[in-house]
Amino acid sequence: MPVAMNQIHVVAGVIRDARGRILLARRTECRDLAGLWEFPGGKVEPGESPEAALVRELREELGIEARAGEALIRVPQQYPDKRLVLDVRRVDVRGVPKGLDGQALAWVPPAKLASYPMPPADRPVVAALTQPDRYLTTPAPGDDDSAWMAGLAAALTHGVDRVQLRAPGLDAARWERLAGHAARLCREAGAEVLVNGNAGLAERLGAGLHLRAAQLQQFVGAAHGRDAPGAEHRGHGPLLPGQEPRPLAASCHDIDDLLRAQALGCDFVVLGPVLPTASHPGEPGIGWDAFAALRERVSLPIYAIGGLDPGDIGIARRHGGQGIAAIRGLWGLL
Repeated sequence: MPVAMNQIHVVAGVIRDARGRILLARRTECRDLAGLWEFPGGKVEPGESPEAALVRELREELGIEARAGEALIRVPQQYPDKRLVLDVRRVDVRGVPKGLDGQALAWVPPAKLASYPMPPADRPVVAALTQPDRYLTTPAPGDDDSAWMAGLAAALTHGVDRVQLRAPGLDAARWERLAGHAARLCREAGAEVLVNGNAGLAERLGAGLHLRAAQLQQFVGAAHGRDAPGAEHRGHGPLLPGQEPRPLAASCHDIDDLLRAQALGCDFVVLGPVLPTASHPGEPGIGWDAFAALRERVSLPIYAIGGLDPGDIGIARRHGGQGIAAIRGLWGLL
């Protein structure tokens, strides 16, 4: 029978310089995960508050005086030999950071953070700093396409920067026309756009692809990862010269889905339902504790979905979530 592992509480700080760059520290050779880059910090000692621990660790490791600010994300993460929760705060500092333990330091522009190899717990922190905290799934259009487009336009003006185009049951020709208009509107607003389930349509629109949970197994078998030659979505079609790889996401309901999505190399996933929803009456949802327990098994950015709205972004972050995904919660309140 496996022995239960205690959870280690670790704090880390997001430190920015005057140019907006973020400080990373490289783990030294004498530590586990040596050579990987991380947000500076350390363990919370017994009886110590996270804020006090962060101030102490940054003084000891970097020779700076820090003031812990707002929470960014709290990431539970399971490793082969331990479990930890990484409690990340924005911090203000006085002084010039120095690697007092011999660790290398790097000031990194936010857009370059993802290129640094990091421990699994730090990867969701990068996403929390650089990716949207809400993910809209469009409702099925009614009879009035112009009203549906107006609803999308309203969502885009109210802080939605990532959109999944989804219209189950809609006539294919009508949906392709409407999705084309919607994709252009999203791009004009600076929002990232993905298409639900239809790789061909995503290809024609130059959009990302959002896989349904039922599609994950078939895609995992053919996946080669983002770095494979010719990968446009992970495992899909050729890239044109100068073209950026398009995002790949997936809907997940359990640990098998999450592990498949991670093996496929998804950029992010949605997980739930967390709370009861009108679309699934009588189903209680998995709850936040189960969400966090699943979150710690993978290092993907994960949106919580199911009965949520922007008021739940904070609780999602406290359980390791990237934010919330929703239909009604991001469309119907506008």
